Parts: sequence; C-alpha cells; structure tokens
Amino acid sequence: MTEIVDILISASFWAAILRIASPLIFATMGELICERAGVLNLGIEGIMVVGAFAGWMAVYAGGGLWLGVAVAMLAGMAFGALHALLTVPFGLSQHVVGLGITLLATSSAYYAYRLALPEVTNPPRIEPFQPLHIPGLSDLPWLGDALFSQTALTWAAFACVALVAFVLYRTPLGLALRAAGENPQAVEAQGLSVAAIRMGAVIVGSGLMAVGGAFLTMSAFSSFFFEMVNGRGWICIALVVFGAWKPGKALLGALLFAGFDALQIRLQQTGLGQVIPYQVFLMIPYVLSILALFLMSRRAEVPAALMTPFNRGDR
Repeated sequence: MTEIVDILISASFWAAILRIASPLIFATMGELICERAGVLNLGIEGIMVVGAFAGWMAVYAGGGLWLGVAVAMLAGMAFGALHALLTVPFGLSQHVVGLGITLLATSSAYYAYRLALPEVTNPPRIEPFQPLHIPGLSDLPWLGDALFSQTALTWAAFACVALVAFVLYRTPLGLALRAAGENPQAVEAQGLSVAAIRMGAVIVGSGLMAVGGAFLTMSAFSSFFFEMVNGRGWICIALVVFGAWKPGKALLGALLFAGFDALQIRLQQTGLGQVIPYQVFLMIPYVLSILALFLMSRRAEVPAALMTPFNRGDR
C-alpha cells in the first residue's frame, strides 16, 4: 500500500498522466466533432497512424516540428475528406467506411514507410518537441515537475479542448454543427447545407485525430514504428461516450484513462510485479475504463441523428 501511495504523490506520475493523455485528447476532440455533427468516424485508428507517420517523415526529411504537425493534420484531413465523401453525400454505411479508412490509412502508412526506408531495420530518430520552460512555474517545487514540464503539443491539446468547447457552445457555427447531429431537417429549413456541415466536421475532426497520432512520434517518442498507436483510436471513441459528447467530460475521461495507464506501468516495477503476471497490469486501465464508461454513459444523451444519413428534402 505504501508503494501505491508513493506512486500517487510522485511528480513524475502526474507528469506522465498529462503526457499519456495528450494524444487521446486531440483524437477524442476530433471524434467528438464528427459525432456531434451526426457522423461516426471509425477511421480514427488508421488516421492516427497516418498522422504519426506523416508528421515524423516530414521532420525526418528536414522540415520543422510545427511543419510536421501541419503535414500530419493535412494527411488526416485528406483521409477525412474521403470518409466524408463516402458517408455523407453517398450515404454509405459509416461503420463499413470507417473500418475501411482505418485499414487503408494504416496500410498506406506502412507501405510508404517501407518505400521511403527500404533497408532500415531500426527506425531513424528525430529531435522531438522539448519541454517548455515556463518562468516562475517550471521552477516550483513538485508542481513544476508534475504540471509544468510538458511540451508545446501537450499545452496545445488542452487549448484544443477549450477551443472546441467555445466553438460548439458559443458560436453560430457550433450551433449549426450540433443541430446537424440532432435535427438536420431544422438546419435545412434555415437554408444551411447539412452535407457541407457534416463533411466539414469530419474533415476537421480527422485532422485533429492525425495530430494526436503525430504527438506520439514528435513528442512522446522520437521515431515511427509499427503498432505504435496500439488501439488508442478505439479508446477515444469510448471516451466520447464517457464524456456524453461534451468536451469537458471527455477531457476528464482522457485524464482518467491516462492515470490508470500510468499507474499500471509503475505497479509493474513494485513488489506486486514479481507475483502478478504483467498481463494483469496491462488489463487494469481498460477494465477500469469500461467500468467508468458503464457508470457515466447510462444517463448520456446520444445525438439524435448520429449515424443517420440525411438526403436533401427528407422530412
């Protein structure tokens, strides 16, 4: 028990929570935007993979870090545009298209990697984002190491939550986007294009998903390797439900999952790790997240028109 207490009060544990949560926050906000507009984007896993590769390759080719973030976002938006085209105007199954996008994006990233680096056995490394030093805050005892030793992308993830919440609830664009996922007939009655709103939401949301993937190669790690996304995209879909399609609650869910993940990593290094198989520790964040999802989602209100195709003139 004392070992667990020592973990919980250590600054490195809380710093790890913010670091682990950051890619989840980007991708969760992207998925939330899509679903609030009425489109389920199951391409999130593959889009995160292609974002991780595109951003890393751009930096490896000589570009700056922020250029790599921009390239990753554009790559994600390209796959988002394909998803939007097939699901919104054509009205194809969002489940089938999403899974197809995941397979296409993942295989495209792996193929491009082998094409660009055919003889490489160990992935080349880049110089990733470094922790930002905030005068006066980074030097604080405990708090400086726990909260103010993060990279610029981590702070951008939290800023993204505030921006998404502001746009959704404080702007006409956010109102139209939410209405497209709740009552698309009312949107059309106002003379707005439901298809344009939904396609725009999927494209922008996919760009944020790709930035979440880019965080892994450009901030958390310094290279690209296969399976590095490791199911984070599916976790983000669950986090949207956990957060009841609200940015603030979804942020809380991402931090909660990151806390469970950081805890299990450290528990493996204690005495418990010598008597309990490591697979049990790997299960902990997912089991606890499923439990939290069950408790939090019972009263969640699903967007009324989620996964419902809309054709102009429908009533």
